[in-house]
Amino acid sequence: MNHLNLPNLQATHDLGVRLGKKLKPGTVLLLTGDLGTGKTSLVQGIGAGLGIVETLESPTFTLLNEYHDGRVPLYHLDLYRLTPPEVAELYLEGYWDGTEAPLGIMAIEWCDRLPYLPDRYLSLTFTHTETGRNLSWNAMVDSQEII
Repeated sequence: MNHLNLPNLQATHDLGVRLGKKLKPGTVLLLTGDLGTGKTSLVQGIGAGLGIVETLESPTFTLLNEYHDGRVPLYHLDLYRLTPPEVAELYLEGYWDGTEAPLGIMAIEWCDRLPYLPDRYLSLTFTHTETGRNLSWNAMVDSQEII
């Protein structure tokens, strides 16, 4: 497990921008953390790094926001309001395997509600600290430096 201190939301956003410039189609990001720890800020930065000009909103009430105007598509999910059986009915694997939508980057907030995981993903966990936020990550992907 790797760790990074993010002193503020701007640092979180900036990390997202760097990720948006590097991540490849088919990347699945599993985002965990309490409310206000920076999950959406990171995804907004990823969108900026992908060249998406549209404002990225948290999909808390819509469940899934799709953005197709960047370098690759971005699929932003928020599973906060769902139970694992409800999530299973969404057929999310069609997004990460390219059968339901063009391969892109899939960012899933509240991923602990997933009843199953993709074969390859990057798990990102945000926690509050006295100096901002701590980001821990674990890659279940090819051994490439991502963050």
